[in-house]
Amino acid sequence: MSIDYGYGKKATVRSVISIIACLLVGLTLVLAGGGKLANLGQVPGQTEFLDRFIPDFLLTPEFAQFIGLVFIPWILPIAEIFIGLTLITGIWPRLMAILFLPLVLGFMANNSYMIATGVDKYPTCECFGVWEQWLGGLTPMQSMYYDIILLILAVIIIIVQPAPFLSHQFWINKYLSGDK
Repeated sequence: MSIDYGYGKKATVRSVISIIACLLVGLTLVLAGGGKLANLGQVPGQTEFLDRFIPDFLLTPEFAQFIGLVFIPWILPIAEIFIGLTLITGIWPRLMAILFLPLVLGFMANNSYMIATGVDKYPTCECFGVWEQWLGGLTPMQSMYYDIILLILAVIIIIVQPAPFLSHQFWINKYLSGDK
């Protein structure tokens, strides 16, 4: 079965793989971002390691306050939800996967810190915010494995997506052209 993308390309195994990867990464990001946002501005404890990576000349009290009060509790979850929703809907999957790479690398750095610090101090990663109350939390090592899988899926989206770079999934073209 082939599906016309609207610009001469047909859906292939590559597009199906890309769609599945987009859905898996997107759902994870929407759940994680929504769970963190539902915590109403709470900052996970493991973010204390940031002062070791941010240069001293940048780590002013104002910048540290911005990171702790605005960036981590609000901007980061909103970015996760935005990237997740665009991946789920198929809008610019390659671009969104590229924008996801720094996020997942940051999550991996955070998990590395938690693993190095020890499970006594950080028994869970707090990756999914309020959802961890019902679903249970991941250990830092489990979260690291999950992040590695998400990184691989993002790379798959970037490499395997058959459409041009700033294109969207075929169903959007179909909808825009009026073929319902």
